[in-house]
Amino acid sequence: MTDQPSPAQSSPAQQGSDQPSTAPAGAAVTVGIDKIKGALLRYRIMAWITGVWLLLLVANMIAEYGFGRDGYPLIAIAHGWIYVLYLITAVDLGMKVRWSAGKTVITCLAGTIPFLSFWFEHIRAQEVKSTFGI
Repeated sequence: MTDQPSPAQSSPAQQGSDQPSTAPAGAAVTVGIDKIKGALLRYRIMAWITGVWLLLLVANMIAEYGFGRDGYPLIAIAHGWIYVLYLITAVDLGMKVRWSAGKTVITCLAGTIPFLSFWFEHIRAQEVKSTFGI
């Protein structure tokens, strides 16, 4: 008889992953480390894409309203849809790593201020990596 739990007895955090996950103090991990890695990767990609499109949108608005040049309305539309995808990935990551609602909202709002999504992506990625040993 072994002391190791059967797959049915193992925690959800251990299922689907060969690596043990460590939870933040006082928080229960409800998903496997592989799912956290996937959510983090998706969030990081969308944070960068959102940041670049936001910079394009700001440049477009400056050209249009500051210099009277014709703008490209597709930039605003594209940024809007990309921002929605960013929100989904940020909330998904926040739920998987058990962020507070306030932290999740602040992370979501980082996609609305030029350059802030790049900084938040770096901070949140380092935080998740150090907390979960990724």
